[in-house]
Formats: sequence, C-alpha cells, structure tokens
Amino acid sequence: MSDLIEVRNLKKYFSTPRGMLHAVDNVTFSIEKGKTIGVVGESGCGKSTLGKTLMRLHDPTSGEVLYNGEDIANMPIREFKQKYRSHIQMIFQDPYASLDPRMDVLQLVEEPIRVNNKKLSKAEVTAKAREMMELVGLAKRLEISYPHELDGGRRQRIGIARALSLSPEFIVCDEPVSALDVSIQAQILNLLQDLQKERGLTYMFITHDMSVVKHISDDIAVMYLGQMVEKCPSGEIFRNTIHPYSQALLSAIPIPSVHEKSERMILKGELTSPIDPKPCCRFAARCPYATDRCRAEEPVLREMKPGHQVACHYAEKFM
Repeated sequence: MSDLIEVRNLKKYFSTPRGMLHAVDNVTFSIEKGKTIGVVGESGCGKSTLGKTLMRLHDPTSGEVLYNGEDIANMPIREFKQKYRSHIQMIFQDPYASLDPRMDVLQLVEEPIRVNNKKLSKAEVTAKAREMMELVGLAKRLEISYPHELDGGRRQRIGIARALSLSPEFIVCDEPVSALDVSIQAQILNLLQDLQKERGLTYMFITHDMSVVKHISDDIAVMYLGQMVEKCPSGEIFRNTIHPYSQALLSAIPIPSVHEKSERMILKGELTSPIDPKPCCRFAARCPYATDRCRAEEPVLREMKPGHQVACHYAEKFM
C-alpha cells in the first residue's frame, strides 16, 4: 500500500526574545494509507507542534509535507483550504476547550458540515450530523445537551464526530484520551480503531503514554526536543529498544503486579535548551552513555535494521 503522508526535513521554529525556538527540527517520516503512526515523547518535545504543522495550523519554517504526492506545506493557504482542509482533520487534546460552550451537541456536529457544504439544505445538514452522532455512539437524547453537561468521554465523541463529518482520509489525534478515565480511554481507542477499519482512515496518534501507543499504533516514532530519535514498527520498539531515551521511556511504564519488579532508568541532568541549540546530540546532557563526540556532533537518523531507524552515534552498542 502506498504512503498517504510523506514528511521531508520538516522544520518549525518560533521567534522568541532569546532567539529561535526549534520546536520541530528536521523531521522526516511517512505514513502508509490506512495505518497509524504513534508519536511519543515528553511534554514539550514538539509532538503537538508537529501535528499542527501537518494540519497547516502552523506554517512550516521549511521542509515538505506530501499528501498523495502533492506538497501541502508550501501551498498557498487559500488553495490548501479549498483542496485539502476537508481531507485532513484533527481531534484535540482537551475535549472541553475545543468545543463552543454556547452550542448544543447537534449544533456542534452540524457546524463543520454547514460551513464546508454550503449547498446542503438545513434538513440535510441535520440528517448528516445525526448520522455522525450515531456513528460515534452519541444518543439522540443528547442533541440538546451542552458540553458542560457531559462527561469527558462524550465530549471527546463530539470531537470525533466533528472530525469525521467531512469524510477525511487523515486525522491527527492529539492526545485524544489523556484527559479521560482509563475505562473511557479504552472505549475511545476501540472506537477509533473500529472507524479506521470501516473507513480506511490514516492516523497520526500523539501521546506521552507508551501503553496507549502500543495498543493503537502500527509504527512508533519517539521525539526528543523537536527531533525524531527512533522510529520502527510498534512491536519492534518494545522487543528491541535501541536509543537510550526510548529505553528510559519504556522503563517508566508501570507494571501491573506487586510481585514483579521493574528496573527504572532514571534520567539525570538538565534539559538542553531548544532555543538556538548547538550542533550536538540534544539528549547528551541526560544520557548516561554520552561521550565528547555526542556533545560536539549531531547524530543523524539512520537505519540499523529493516524499518528500524535510530539517531545515536553508538546505536550498535545497544542492539
């Protein structure tokens, strides 16, 4: 199956009083049609900025984002909205903040349909909105409810219904379950997987929870301070973790047994500033295996085995 999304050397910098903040720095990857790539890392590593840049909510500093072979990153924004906005949608992290509190559930789901399909009559818009509500498991009785009257799971279902209402091919899921209880998380994850099978959707699933990303992703990309440090199939990263930062993330996963002990990899040292960073390994200040080479030379993402890429000078030692 061919790639739906291909990202090449994507950069997104923000100007600050102290210099340029490298939020996303030279990121390259692709997503196959109908598959899910999970993007993981600590808060502030650039996951959400990457998703928003793919969505053109941020304009990239440089690089390319190819959607079915056409560069949408450097396309005039008006042309992008006309040709691709309905094909690329986003489910936001905070379901409450992403919904207008003055609209009821039916109005919230109707809004994107009405705005993007001006030829539809009011009755057709309402029928389509009700179809989307049924698809994501929102009961008809909730049509006149407002966001503050609903729990987090139902609010997130509204966000999913809004994203699906334009029949997209690609959806950026920005930590869609991080604000939900564990039982509700499972419901939303299962819903997203069912919809993917039914509609052939392609996802980029952003999260900091390694357990969640293992459940839903085909491939996993690990980010650290704006850069991708490891990328491989989902099962591979849990069987054969290579990059020291990925090892630390995996060691932090709680083990559901009081009798089984886990060996935690505790990271020490200060975070490297993402503002005008020096050409070195950005993880060197916290890496227990760092050498002078790590502090003077930036590693590149290279393939260590088929489908498994790592950005580390000494990756061979950890295989």
